[in-house]
Parts: sequence; structure tokens; C-alpha cells
Amino acid sequence: MLRFTPILLAIIWALVMYRFSVWRTNRELDANSTRLADPVLEGLMQKMARALDVPQIRVFIYEIDPVNGLAAPDGRIFITRGFYEKYRRGEVTAEELASVIAHELGHVALGHARRRMIDFSGQNAIRTVLAMVLGRFLPGIGVWLANFLTTLLAARLSRQDEFEADSYASALMVKAGIGLEAQKSLFRKLDQLTRGGGRQFAWLLSHPGTDARIKAIEKRERLWSMVPK
Repeated sequence: MLRFTPILLAIIWALVMYRFSVWRTNRELDANSTRLADPVLEGLMQKMARALDVPQIRVFIYEIDPVNGLAAPDGRIFITRGFYEKYRRGEVTAEELASVIAHELGHVALGHARRRMIDFSGQNAIRTVLAMVLGRFLPGIGVWLANFLTTLLAARLSRQDEFEADSYASALMVKAGIGLEAQKSLFRKLDQLTRGGGRQFAWLLSHPGTDARIKAIEKRERLWSMVPK
């Protein structure tokens, strides 16, 4: 039983840290966000709300400069001030920003926050076991290698979530009558919009490459065009 104690402690610690992270994130968002109030965007959100058969879709602006969208642990959708200002300056269209909102709705609907809690706990347990085993055979680099391997696993799971949220967004954009061109055009702009954040090895990125995401959308378009109406 004692041999499993480090694993159990790692899982418990991961759960405690997740709960703390949720609390801290919600407090930060509450203190630094305002309700999105834009007539054009609200019109597009009403279309998506009707497609989802819900009364409304509430979106908030998170007052930070980086270009991003996010789904909070409690299910709220946020667009950063930096992203919204890109839209205000005409660098991003309303439909493109709506595709980001649809993507974040996908994260909520598909339960990615809950799944990531389980994944995070499991990854910490795996990291602990690998560090123990590899540390015996590879003193000095065993812990580093364990961290590297679990980072690869986390990145792969995160990329899977992004592809799933993209697919959900595509279906919602089509059903809402907005179409997929805005989703594709946003990805074509994405590298330029987010430049300055540095480069990483492709397999360590938490998001898939933009080319891969566009190809996945185009594949869905071809498949859906073959479905009888």
C-alpha cells in the first residue's frame, strides 16, 4: 500500500490545486470583466442562441490585451479586450469573432473543463510514477524526462479538445446561417493576430496548427455538402 502513497497524494494534490485554480480564475474574471454590449455581435449571438434553442448567449469582455477567447470553469464565455479592439479597428469581422464565441461554447458544451480536471489529475500521477522509475535508471535526468513526457501527453489532449471545439463551432455556425468562411478566414489571420507570443515546437503546442484546423473545416464542408437536404 505504501508504494502507491505518492500516486494517491499526487492525485489529491492535483484536485486541490484544480479547485483553487477555479476559485482564483473566477475571482479574477469577476473583477476584470464587463458584459459585451455590441449590437452587431449581439445579433449574431441571437442567431446562435436560436440555433441552440436557448434564450440568449451571454459574453463578457476580459480586460487584458492578449488576443484570446476563453470558457471559464463556470461556463461563462469571455473575449479579451485585445481581441475586441481588433474587431473595433476592423482587423477582425463580427462573423470571425462570432466563430471564436462558437468555439468557446463548444468547450463548455463538450465538458472540456471537467475532462481536463481528470486529465490533470492523471497526468500528475503519471509524472510522479515516471519520475520515480526513471530517476532510478537515469539519475539526474529522470525527473526532467518525466516532465517532458507528461507535457507531450497534455499537449496532445489539449489539441484534441481544440479540434473538437472547432467541429462544434462549425456545426453551430452552419446551423445559425452564418457559414464557415468566417471561421476559416479567422484562422488565416491567427498567426498575425497573436504574433509576439513566441514560437514552440509544434508537438508541444496546446493548440493545433492553423493549417491543420482549416483543412479540418474544409473536410467537414465537403462531407456536409454530400448530405441530402
